[in-house]
Amino acid sequence: MKRLIVTMVLLCVAMSIALFFGFGWEALSGIAIIVVSVQWFFDILANIVNHPIEKGISNWYINDAKKRLNSMPNLKVIGITGSYGKTSMKYYLKTLLQNKYNVLMTPGNFNTPLGVTITVRRDLKPTHEIFLCEMGARHVGDIKEVCDIAHPDMGIITSIGPQHLETFFTMENIQKTKFELADALPTGGLLFLNGDNEYIQDKATEYSEKIFYYSEKDGKGYRAKDLSVSQMGTEFTVVTPDGEEERFTMKLIGAHNVINVVGAIGVAHSLGMSLKELKVPVRRIQPVEHRMEMKPHGDVTIIDDAYNSNPVGSKAAVETLKMFDGIRILITPGMVELGDKEEEYNYKFGTYAADCCDYILLVGAKHTKPIYDGVLSKDFPQEKLFVFDKLEEALNQAYRIKGQGQKYILLENDLPDNY
Repeated sequence: MKRLIVTMVLLCVAMSIALFFGFGWEALSGIAIIVVSVQWFFDILANIVNHPIEKGISNWYINDAKKRLNSMPNLKVIGITGSYGKTSMKYYLKTLLQNKYNVLMTPGNFNTPLGVTITVRRDLKPTHEIFLCEMGARHVGDIKEVCDIAHPDMGIITSIGPQHLETFFTMENIQKTKFELADALPTGGLLFLNGDNEYIQDKATEYSEKIFYYSEKDGKGYRAKDLSVSQMGTEFTVVTPDGEEERFTMKLIGAHNVINVVGAIGVAHSLGMSLKELKVPVRRIQPVEHRMEMKPHGDVTIIDDAYNSNPVGSKAAVETLKMFDGIRILITPGMVELGDKEEEYNYKFGTYAADCCDYILLVGAKHTKPIYDGVLSKDFPQEKLFVFDKLEEALNQAYRIKGQGQKYILLENDLPDNY
């Protein structure tokens, strides 16, 4: 921004001087008006002028990050990608691995080439043993670009689904992009795959070196069984590929969280941690911010699942809400970035919500119309279905709802007001 502002000022000064020499002092006020009125042009021109400079600077930083990573040959880089679940996997895995290893992870959503570059240059120390590198994508080739910087030794693909279809256009493009991580692994590099996901299963046939992890499905790999879910958390047994078993307890609610934790356990186990020594770290796993995060407030409990809802996660969220004993309220603006499937997925979400909720509060009449129709198709009581323009209005209504027992309010997704 500093470079951009300097370039814009220089362009303005250059134009002012040229006009001054052309028209003299008498036209000074007119020159000022002209310069101000074409300021938008200077914004565009400054970006064009600075583009080669900015690209060169970015490349310098990226190359420096590569050098730092190359200087640590014993560092194990674990790439993590997926349409959803990758951030949760990253946090869960760090909680498990940091009991034995010195772990660095990309913070927040630093999952782009420059985000990874900043993390490496700012935070990577010679003492780090494992680098958990989250990799995000909106276009084909994005994962490969991050892999060319980080050169992962291991990879985890948490999910493939209809996320960002507005930029990917097809599910085939999403599959191809997520598996760019698998293509980047060296010979012998472990690839962990969510075996519950059909898109992953279909693409995985092209790869020989892979380890699946499952929730309650049968299959060769790491899997969970005997799930027990309550408002206090989740219990389950993990079975390894060799048949070893161990019972785990975690604070996370909902069976859908089990799949990522089983994957994290599988990765940690493959890195030399026994199932028994993972029992305590699993109990320490905390919900990731805005991802099924429980926030008790007296007789009201907010279940914050406001981060970037998707078809699989939204269904799992309302099914988790259903298990609570009390008044179950859903507040949602629906899902976006699903391309031409958006209306269909939102309609289906409405049908799931109708089966799981006592009250449904929609935010944004136009965008939530498919959800509204889906809810009513299940004979949901219309007097318990509301539509509001703003989130604050929906929250106020939710707090006004009266009834017996604890009130649970699920916030599913968070969209800007323009939706």
